[in-house]
Amino acid sequence: MAWTTSKRVMRLRAKSGTIDIIVETLDGWRRHLSGRNASLLAFFTFLSIFPLMLAATTILGLLLQNDEDLQRRIVNGAISEIPVLGSQLREDADSLNGSVWVLVAGLLGAIWSSTKAFVGLQGALDDVWEVDIDDRAGMPIQRGRAIVGILILGAAQIGNIVIATAVNATGLPGISQFLIALPTVLLNIVVLAAMFRFLTSAEPTWRDVWPGSIVAGIAFSILQQFGPRIVERVTENASDTYGTFAVVLGLITWLSLVSISALMAAELNAALVRRRDAGDPPLGAEFDLQVRPDGARA
Repeated sequence: MAWTTSKRVMRLRAKSGTIDIIVETLDGWRRHLSGRNASLLAFFTFLSIFPLMLAATTILGLLLQNDEDLQRRIVNGAISEIPVLGSQLREDADSLNGSVWVLVAGLLGAIWSSTKAFVGLQGALDDVWEVDIDDRAGMPIQRGRAIVGILILGAAQIGNIVIATAVNATGLPGISQFLIALPTVLLNIVVLAAMFRFLTSAEPTWRDVWPGSIVAGIAFSILQQFGPRIVERVTENASDTYGTFAVVLGLITWLSLVSISALMAAELNAALVRRRDAGDPPLGAEFDLQVRPDGARA
């Protein structure tokens, strides 16, 4: 018997709706193998992050090659929060140089690898919502949704850069971090809600996905803030020989935390929907009525 359905836990679930939701979320994480899915998602995202970085730096180089002041503001703003890329650009802003051929290669690599990551996310969300394998979208639809996901995520990152640049241009250091953080959190929440709703073969409503989107949006914003520090902490004691491996380890650690946050939030959404559909009493109460502490049936 799983610990989530033990007599003691079920009695606690019957007494508290909050405990019921927490346990149901963890039970869904266990049953849906979301830990495995989070690892796969982190792996596919890791494969896509380098061509995306290549394309992003090339685009910035083409757009900003004649504006050193704007380069500095952007590098010191939202881009500084990107692990590895941000620290390198802070040290050498001149590395923002544009090449059309590099841009084409970066975009092709980014599209191929990123679609794999978003297809993996769709499979993980289908597992969360317990969609039967025969009812899931076929490969053409999955790839189409992946392209939509890339566009949403790309637009969000552009929005973050615009917000950071606009705030830095005001020259208000005392409140600049708050002015950047608040719209960034809101933007992350909206992006995650859109992904939770549309990147699955299930048909959740906006009401179904908002709770987890809010939780994940806050978690993502915190990870964006501390992402560079996580990578630096992992790599700070690495020698020159092992520095590259340490960077890879730091990035995978960061991406794993992001993936776990996203899928745990999705599990929270599904747990809330299951509890709402079950109605009152809460999910644990039915078990508690059937099996008494002394083992007798009600």
